[in-house]
Amino acid sequence: MARRFEDSELVIASHNSGKVREIGELLEPFAISVTSADALGLPEPEETGATFAENAALKAHASVAGSGLPALADDSGFSVGALDGAPGIHAARFAQRADGVRDYPWAMEQLHEASRDTENDLAWFTCALALAWPDGHAEIFEGRVAGSLVWPPRGDRGFGYDPMFVPEGYSETFGEMVPHTKHAMSHRAIAFRAMIEACFTRHDG
Repeated sequence: MARRFEDSELVIASHNSGKVREIGELLEPFAISVTSADALGLPEPEETGATFAENAALKAHASVAGSGLPALADDSGFSVGALDGAPGIHAARFAQRADGVRDYPWAMEQLHEASRDTENDLAWFTCALALAWPDGHAEIFEGRVAGSLVWPPRGDRGFGYDPMFVPEGYSETFGEMVPHTKHAMSHRAIAFRAMIEACFTRHDG
């Protein structure tokens, strides 16, 4: 059985403001004070894991070590069927320019150019969540949502590769969806539902 989360504070182990905001919104029904690794000035650990789960655990444990508080880390990525699942766990690094800045409009254009000569428009997002405690214990949860690539990108909601991805069964991209629609069915939402059911207790009445 998964460990229940009984603490009142939680660090979101991320320096991505969009991801921190989205995770914070998903945690709103719970009586937890949330901060981020970025706000605490914690360094970003090198993501040396071979899987989403390994990278999420690595980031969670690093934030625990730096803050002394429980931490929740998300490792997620975007995969393109025509590119054999790339960029996958390297999705954030793929968007990094020579100057170190992550440029997602440029990265989306690179993916489009690399896959445009194929009829395979399959794409998917994967998310692994790691919830870690100061005693070294961690719980891991995963979620995935499949869909298709679109070009040009649509919408200025969301972040990262969201504007070029339409989830299966929908007509809007993740970049066009209002937050509550995306939060109900995204890869992160699937992993969150599993984590919340296993570890959290609601405090919203």
